[in-house]
Amino acid sequence: QVQLVESGGGLVQPGGSLRLSCTASRNIFTIVAMHWYRQAPGKEREKVAGITTYSRINYPDYADSVKGRFTISRDNAKNTVYLQMNSLKPEDTAVYYCYTYNGGMDYWGKGTLVTVSS
Repeated sequence: QVQLVESGGGLVQPGGSLRLSCTASRNIFTIVAMHWYRQAPGKEREKVAGITTYSRINYPDYADSVKGRFTISRDNAKNTVYLQMNSLKPEDTAVYYCYTYNGGMDYWGKGTLVTVSS
């Protein structure tokens, strides 16, 4: 099993930056892919970014809405995946969740709230 804990959310002005962290309860070296999702009020949960590792090479992917503004990365030594969010917009306001699929099971964190507002 894997427990995922997100942190780093908060209130930020439009154009600002935040870095979210997702820390796993165990080593993530063997976990091929980890992802960030978000859910805005009244909307469905959507995938924001993912990072897949093959042969020690990381392959990130992004939703079109965040390309060029968000960067996903992972630090296996710290069991942590990050989401660097720059040039934030009010429409980025949402609860951000960390997700992975491992050993035939889905694992979700409880989320961290990001509010972009002046």
